Order: sequence, then C-alpha cells, then structure tokens
Amino acid sequence: MNGEQILQAFAFLLPAVVTGVVAYYFFNLHTKNEEGRRRYLLQKDTQKHTLPIRLQAYERMALFLERIAIPSLMVRVAPESTNKNDYEALLIKSIETEFDHNLSQQIYLTDDCWNIIKAAKSATIQSIRKAAMSADSADKLREDVLSDTMDKASPSRTALSFVKKEISSLW
Repeated sequence: MNGEQILQAFAFLLPAVVTGVVAYYFFNLHTKNEEGRRRYLLQKDTQKHTLPIRLQAYERMALFLERIAIPSLMVRVAPESTNKNDYEALLIKSIETEFDHNLSQQIYLTDDCWNIIKAAKSATIQSIRKAAMSADSADKLREDVLSDTMDKASPSRTALSFVKKEISSLW
C-alpha cells in the first residue's frame, strides 16, 4: 500500500468514525435524559403517596409536643397523692409513654427535626426533675414546674416552631 491508498482509506474512514462518535454522544445524552425523566416521574409518584404520610407524622409530633408542653401536661396529669416522687414519676412516665407511642414517626421526619423533638422531650423531663429537687409535695412540684416555665420559652414550643417551619418547606 502506498501513501495515496492510505490517505484514501483514511478519507473514507474519517466520516464513518466522526458519525459513530456523534451517534454515540447523542445516544448517551438521550439515555441519560430518559433516566433522569424516569427518576423524576418515580420521585413525583412516590412523593404523591408519601406526602400525606409525612404530613400525618408531623401532625402526630405536633400533638406530642402540645401534650408534653408543661401547662397542658400539668392539667392533664393530676397528682394521685401528695408524694412528690410519685408525681414526678407519673409525669415522666406520661411523657415517655407519649414518646414511645410516636417513636415510629421518626422515619418520616428529618434527622434535625427528630433530634429537636427528642431534645424537647429531654428538656421537659429535666425541668420536672429540677423542680422536684426543691419541692416537698406534689402540689409544690406542680407549682414550681409551672412557674419555672412561665419565665422562659418552653422546649416544646421551640420544637413546635421548628416542626412548623419544616412543614412549610415541604410545599
């Protein structure tokens, strides 16, 4: 083969290679576009089914936070005796029972939201325990816990604000 024949073969081969590369590029682009479209449709369909469940989880956690808010907790859980330790245990048991009842909702919430709800629960329990150290009766414990929360924002209110803000981001 001489130089002219090699050049002629190259002249025939070059358009075929360029066409092949361009075809591969467009095929690859089309495949990626279709994959993205399928993902979008799947995500849209999934969101249509999961959004109501997620909203229900946020509703349940809002209800939990309302129920463990000190004023509503004190109204709902009355002391059974004058013993402060029994009342402290009853209040904490009520909070823990509410929390355990809603434990499965964490899979529908973000980690930040779940951690804030757990922190609100812990802070509420801590507030009750702190007040129980200085109280001498169940009624005094009740009074001390209520007066302690009057001065500052309750943990459940702070957590509820975060939950509301997070729900608004779902839209």
